[in-house]
Amino acid sequence: MVKGKTMKMTKLATLGVSLAISLAATSAFADGDAAKGEKVFKKCKACHTIEQGGKNKIGPNLFGIVGKKSGSAEGYKYSKAMENADLTWDEATLNEYLKKPKALVKGTKMSFAGLKKESDRDNLIAYLKTFQ
Repeated sequence: MVKGKTMKMTKLATLGVSLAISLAATSAFADGDAAKGEKVFKKCKACHTIEQGGKNKIGPNLFGIVGKKSGSAEGYKYSKAMENADLTWDEATLNEYLKKPKALVKGTKMSFAGLKKESDRDNLIAYLKTFQ
């Protein structure tokens, strides 16, 4: 009987470890809701466009931003800080930047304070990913 209990405990322990590894291996970012992200993007519209071929405004056009190198929008005059940042706008970097832009790129001319809610950042990133 002890052997049976030991096997059950071992299976449970293995299941627990497998679950922990599985959860740790998932993306640090929950999949956001692009429809909700479109609403969040209204905060960005004063300075940015997102349509393919859209013009630069106070900030650069954001079409295709996910996966793009920082400081690379055609025809936009970036701050020296952003020109020298050498970032790739993946989900993790966008999340960090959108939380508090001036903390990630000291000297950026982006005056936006950031998005405090993680869900807003996740949703906005999901929305940005639809423009590739």
